[in-house]
Amino acid sequence: MSRCSRGLVRGTCFGLLFVSVGAAALAQEGTANGEWRHYAGDLASTRYSPLDQIDGTNFNDLELVWRMKTDNFGSQPEYNFEGTPLMVDGVVYTTAGTRRSVVAVDAGTGEYLWMHRLDEGERGAATPRRLSGRGLAYRDDGGAGQIIYVTPGYQMIALDAATGQRVSSFGTDGIVDLMQNMDQEIDPLSGSIGLHATPMVAGDTIIVGAAHVPGSAPVSMRNTKGYVRGFDADTGARRWIFHTIPGGDEYGNDTWLNESWRYTGNTGVWGQISVDTELGIVYLPTEMPTNDYYGGHRHGDNLFSDSIVAVDLETGDRLWHYQVIHHDVWDWDFPCAPVLVDVAIEGRPGITKVVAQPSKQGWLYVLDRETGEPIWPIEERAVEASDVPGELLALTQPFPTRPPAYDRQGVSVDDLIDFTPVLRAEALELVAKFRLGPIFTPPVVADPDGRYGTLMLPSTGGGTNWPGGSVDPETGIFYQFSFTNLVSLGLVHDPERSDMDFIRGNPAGVAPRDRSLNIRGLPLVKPPWGRISAIDLKTGDIIWQIAHGETPDNVREHPDLQGVTIPRTGRPGRVGTLITKTLVIAGEGGTFTTPSGEVGAMLRAYDKATGVEVGEVYMPASVSGSPMTYMHDGAQYIVLAVSGGGHPGELLAYRLPD
Repeated sequence: MSRCSRGLVRGTCFGLLFVSVGAAALAQEGTANGEWRHYAGDLASTRYSPLDQIDGTNFNDLELVWRMKTDNFGSQPEYNFEGTPLMVDGVVYTTAGTRRSVVAVDAGTGEYLWMHRLDEGERGAATPRRLSGRGLAYRDDGGAGQIIYVTPGYQMIALDAATGQRVSSFGTDGIVDLMQNMDQEIDPLSGSIGLHATPMVAGDTIIVGAAHVPGSAPVSMRNTKGYVRGFDADTGARRWIFHTIPGGDEYGNDTWLNESWRYTGNTGVWGQISVDTELGIVYLPTEMPTNDYYGGHRHGDNLFSDSIVAVDLETGDRLWHYQVIHHDVWDWDFPCAPVLVDVAIEGRPGITKVVAQPSKQGWLYVLDRETGEPIWPIEERAVEASDVPGELLALTQPFPTRPPAYDRQGVSVDDLIDFTPVLRAEALELVAKFRLGPIFTPPVVADPDGRYGTLMLPSTGGGTNWPGGSVDPETGIFYQFSFTNLVSLGLVHDPERSDMDFIRGNPAGVAPRDRSLNIRGLPLVKPPWGRISAIDLKTGDIIWQIAHGETPDNVREHPDLQGVTIPRTGRPGRVGTLITKTLVIAGEGGTFTTPSGEVGAMLRAYDKATGVEVGEVYMPASVSGSPMTYMHDGAQYIVLAVSGGGHPGELLAYRLPD
């Protein structure tokens, strides 16, 4: 295996090439002018706003002042509204509905200003990434501005921000077909490629990633490759392409044995991308290759999967990379944006420009964003080999030494539910049919007479998922929601479903109730099941953790738990954190019955220094998109998407009373 595949490389395998930079002043400072111009607030993905009108003394006074329902933006209502809107110059922009319409509304009242839709017909229906997606991008073109977004059918469209009309000079009548000019042949109906994330506009370059069908049971080892491209923001012409699976003469190709690079697909960037325009660097958080749980057809470390890859903004040339999982078979690829911040690291002179990458594994990988060097040591440690036929795992995996994991990793009997002795005994009986072990314990072949699968924490969804984290650039403290949810990884050989030797599946003849990972309707593992962690990037220490999310009704009312004292459990979900001058703000996943008898969820605020809860506001449904904030006509607003549980997607806008 190439030495270059293990760790960082800048320019060449044998030395580090440093970018020349100017003064060490903070380059990333969150949002400005009371606006929210990017999906995660800014190009650095900090999700930070310095606004302070809403604070711990008045958060409980927030009122719902407008709501934008999305029921009619498509052929049917959407129940998984994941978007974060933008606010520029008094206008809120969002995608909405099952057709991924683009909508502009007044920031103060929610009044509709314009709507754009594209009916993609069969192409839109065949896409692997449907519904409204996670939002859009704004481009300051020196005039009225432009809105850039990617359709479900993987086409990029530029709209005039004032009118919603397509920009005729962009692509072909405002549209760039992203299935073209991708250095591979892609059929619009069977190519299985799309994008939920937003494009990233940095200067006059638009960067676009790629996503695929979830890869637990692909029909083939052959799949579309998830290359990343940069486009000219004026014309839509392709400027550059980065091959996330290197070709035959490209760096990293030797990490794909037996020419598996030729047919293996995926390895795209399905999460958000971040950019440092001062350094001229784009940071790509890549996913894993085909398939998610079996790598017998792609031996090797598989660059540039599961990596932070730094590429040149102007050319797309690789500057450095850091691979955090070699030959992933756990589906722990990167789901979210790298977060960029300038920090005075304890023990290092001056200010260090860092990239902090949250992960499904529950580690925060902190690197020097100029060079790719870890801020604190990341050690290669031996891990267990696989006993799945044909599988050949890496002998070692990277283990960060700081910060410590912010969620539980691996499964042992100590993790099992212990509310009562009876529940504990049933949990021990259940797990006897599964493999338990530390993080990086391999999947197993599902056997009805042996092990049904490998129990895994964090789950394939995280840890952390697509909402990612946030940072306060003034203090260097990073904030991350994570959830603790158990899954089982069992593999089956099923030639009727796939040409791969193994795909994810369940043991034949075992009833679902016998492999269910709950005890009498309760999760198999102890709470908390959702938490927010505050991590000091100056020292690598976790300074506080709190359970986020009210205890579910089925736990509070469970007949076996009456009389048992259970602190707030938190709960799983895909939850983003918003940081303001004084607060950490996050909505709850799932719903519960409030003391007033209403079923809903809470938007909660915590003191960002201590984690103490300082306020809560009722929401009619679970949070499903990350919150944002802006100032309009002298008032601070908090806006977020809710949906699920039979509640169609809508935006809710809160502000203090007049």
